[in-house]
Amino acid sequence: MSSAYLGLGTNMGDKIANLKKAVELIKNFDNTKIVKISKVYETEPWGYINQENFLNLCLKIDTDLSPYQLLAECQRVENELKRKRLIKWGPRTIDVDILLYDGVICNDEKLIIPHPRIHERAFVLIPLRDINERLIIKGKNVKEWIEIVGEEGVKEYSGKIEFNIDTIDPSC
Repeated sequence: MSSAYLGLGTNMGDKIANLKKAVELIKNFDNTKIVKISKVYETEPWGYINQENFLNLCLKIDTDLSPYQLLAECQRVENELKRKRLIKWGPRTIDVDILLYDGVICNDEKLIIPHPRIHERAFVLIPLRDINERLIIKGKNVKEWIEIVGEEGVKEYSGKIEFNIDTIDPSC
């Protein structure tokens, strides 16, 4: 099995329900197990800022899916939750990004791994820190990248969200 990290975000509709549904769908990917799940964070928009705040989290999964199969499954989740791509970095019911996939480097028209802006986005780095702060991205660990980009605009979500999953790591 390969390990991969996914980033999830939502800022439209019932954001909590969107995250719960997306995690449930990911849990049911063939030959895939959710290993760890981060806390949920409320985050300010990035890029296109004239929109509602997001709820974001990250997952670590173990999977037998190839990167392209995983991409297809992530897009299926987005489609099931009625994701519309109208404005770049705009509002969305759900966004499911492959952040990292077992050391794979891929850069083509369909898929870029590692995610090209992972090291610039506190809303990704801070949830990743919950999972593995020593994870190396572009020569630095997550903790070092957070020191560079800061934590502004990202706060732990104050509500309670319970996901119906059994992770491999009981500390989650």
